[in-house]
Amino acid sequence: MKKEFAVIGLGRFGGSICRSLSQQGMDVLAIDIDEDKVNEYSSIASHAVVGDTTDEVVLKSLGIRNFDHVIIAIGDNIQASILTTLILKELGVKHITVKAQNDYHEKVLTKIGADQIVHPERDMGQRIAHNIVSNNVLDYLELSDEHSIVEIIASKHVDGYSLIDLDIRAKYGINIVAIKRGKDILVSPQASETIIKGDILIIIGADTDINRFEKNLIED
Repeated sequence: MKKEFAVIGLGRFGGSICRSLSQQGMDVLAIDIDEDKVNEYSSIASHAVVGDTTDEVVLKSLGIRNFDHVIIAIGDNIQASILTTLILKELGVKHITVKAQNDYHEKVLTKIGADQIVHPERDMGQRIAHNIVSNNVLDYLELSDEHSIVEIIASKHVDGYSLIDLDIRAKYGINIVAIKRGKDILVSPQASETIIKGDILIIIGADTDINRFEKNLIED
């Protein structure tokens, strides 16, 4: 099933996540108190609305508790960020990721139950978007606008198959450049190498090809 996301705060950081999730085909509700920002993302997100997320009535009216994941990317208003997080927790939102302004903000967010806390200086919007879309993606590094290196956990769908059995390069146009297995790392694995469920596959290729591979062979 396609996951549903809500992004609260459409500044540079929240906008980046909103855009990236939408490009990956996810359903995204974009929310901001600034009408101009909402208008900017109305053609990018599935839905874009003007709203004050420190108002519990507003969040309830949006059906926020039904979303799989809510990302709070509110800018400099730490109080609004904390209040929004508290309300979302009380409403029973499944997973909440919050942008922290500083270490103090992070400590407060941790205490009130934020599931994931990120610092924009350290985490690009696209990296976070890839991580939260799939449970199999451990890390993501953008090489260019269209190519990336991704760490993906091997699922049961590829367990026991060799690289030559899967014929990944020919079918998907991507390359497995290394395999992490426990404490061992197999660099440039041989075509006869058998993949074991739980292996971490380090893949390089075009984003569209990596997404095809992940959807067809990796996602549980």
